[in-house]
Amino acid sequence: MTFMEKLSAAMQKNNSLVCVGLDPAIGKLPECIRNRPDAIYEFNCRIVDATKDLVCAYKPQAAYYAGQDCDEALKESILYIKKTAPEVPVILDVKRGDIGSTAEYYAKEAFERYQADAVTVNPYMGFDAVKPFLDYEDKGVIILCRTSNKFSGDLQNLVADGRPLYEHVALLVKDKWNTAKNAALVVGATYPEELKALRELCPDMPFLVPGVGAQGGDVEKVVKFGCTADKCGIIVNSSRGIIYASKGEDYAEAAGKAALELRDQINSYR
Repeated sequence: MTFMEKLSAAMQKNNSLVCVGLDPAIGKLPECIRNRPDAIYEFNCRIVDATKDLVCAYKPQAAYYAGQDCDEALKESILYIKKTAPEVPVILDVKRGDIGSTAEYYAKEAFERYQADAVTVNPYMGFDAVKPFLDYEDKGVIILCRTSNKFSGDLQNLVADGRPLYEHVALLVKDKWNTAKNAALVVGATYPEELKALRELCPDMPFLVPGVGAQGGDVEKVVKFGCTADKCGIIVNSSRGIIYASKGEDYAEAAGKAALELRDQINSYR
């Protein structure tokens, strides 16, 4: 099953467009688990147990693991998802963007070492930085387009040939790069008008939409402007708003409740 097929099946099975970002920082974990040698892995497992019937994807951010010397916890967490929630795809958030053999090894890392179903990549260096990922035709390649961060417009809003740069990225992906139909775009919830414009340019391509919850993105606008004609097409990511819903021993239960609330809120606008 390809990433796109797996994503669609998970959306249907769980009636959900929610993606949980697994971004655990040791210092933010509940005290009841923080000092365990396997704290990050155990935390992730309990979050997955509480949310696996409520989501369409999981998205671990690789920096949280590499920066805390927990690469093995990332690998084991993905394996746990594949064992206990095999129908839910895993998006490895690494935002890679290099060329030649370097990109080939980054792709190998994501898809073979970590067994991710999809990966985020940076298109700034052009097609040769993205191609090694796209060559894994059964995997998803989610390309940064209009990101949710405050200063993303420094470059992404620059106008060339009458269009902002992020629109050029979207059209390149749609018209030239997406030959295997395994590409998607990252479009932030914090810029709903741009989300609307990009959906008009790319009516069928999936969007990974970060920025709801802690970043303040408007869920109603995300659904209204981002969904495809079949009321799907968006992967709405929430990280801190779900995984840190409680700092007590009920952290997993609270995460499940937060995921359920976000799922139902999204569905109320579909």
